[in-house]
Amino acid sequence: MEQKEILIAVESGKIAAIFGQYDSNIKKIEKEFNVRIVNRDEGIKIVGKGTDIEKAAQVLMHLKTAAEKNEEITEQSLIYTIDAVKEKSEYEEGIDKLHDDLICLTVNGKPLKPKTVGQKAYTDMIKNNTIVFGIGPAGTGKTYLAMAMAITAFKNNEVNRIILTRPAIEAGEKLGFLPGDLQQKVDPYLRPLYDALYEIMGADQFMKNMEKGLIEVAPLAYMRGRTLDNAFIVLDEAQNTTPEQMKMFLTRIGYGSKAVITGDITQIDLGEGKRSGLTDAVNIVKNIEGIGIMNLTNKDVVRHPLVQKIINAYEKADAKKQARREKIEEKASRSVFRRR
Repeated sequence: MEQKEILIAVESGKIAAIFGQYDSNIKKIEKEFNVRIVNRDEGIKIVGKGTDIEKAAQVLMHLKTAAEKNEEITEQSLIYTIDAVKEKSEYEEGIDKLHDDLICLTVNGKPLKPKTVGQKAYTDMIKNNTIVFGIGPAGTGKTYLAMAMAITAFKNNEVNRIILTRPAIEAGEKLGFLPGDLQQKVDPYLRPLYDALYEIMGADQFMKNMEKGLIEVAPLAYMRGRTLDNAFIVLDEAQNTTPEQMKMFLTRIGYGSKAVITGDITQIDLGEGKRSGLTDAVNIVKNIEGIGIMNLTNKDVVRHPLVQKIINAYEKADAKKQARREKIEEKASRSVFRRR
């Protein structure tokens, strides 16, 4: 197959951002598409064969757009772009739009934006619905983005307060007796919510608003008997609610309020045989107008690239286990049929 050349015009000041530190971005693209990429005075030249060179050019065009908008090109964003182009994913069309969707600035002035097309669909769903279920594996940003949306709504005076809650369920281990008063006992369960608040809002601002009662971080049990008006409510780790708890929570929502319910249905820590309130609720309320359900996937993982690989490995292992269970059940049913 004959080699081809493609030249992409790029401003000289944006070349370094596209190439990455020690040309790490370019080396990865070259490896993924079996092409050679060099810097030329007039831009970036790609040398390769067949469709590989065209795909490499597509990736570089997306990186060019990011660089022109002064976006940081991270390892995660590069891998996401490469995967979308290689798989001819529908996500590719929305990659360039991610840079325009600013949610808020962190306390350090860092712009907080969706990093995947799935995350953008999730934040858009939160804007346009009263209740949203954000379901997905670890690292998809479902809780962090919900917190960012809550803080933005609070700062814009769209709501009067923020309420963050989660069930106090131990994640597969017994913690035993915890010292301190009631708040100190439940704080370990709520620590991930505090961490996100500190990063986005800042510890001082968070403490001031908490003292005024404008921000409340509490276990789910504290929600019983309340009506929550003009509030942005985030229920985290919802896979560990019982159906009764979930019904209780959903019926607390009052006028002018918005609720986001997040959870990972592959990490349920309820006791053996107990149903998850999250899976129950999604099936029950899925057709109600004003309620959105967003299923984030391993494609939306924005932690270390290894996290995505770990999730894929577990999904494959679970699929094999399910296939074995189905075979055993099929054999058992055949055996019963023969005896009859």
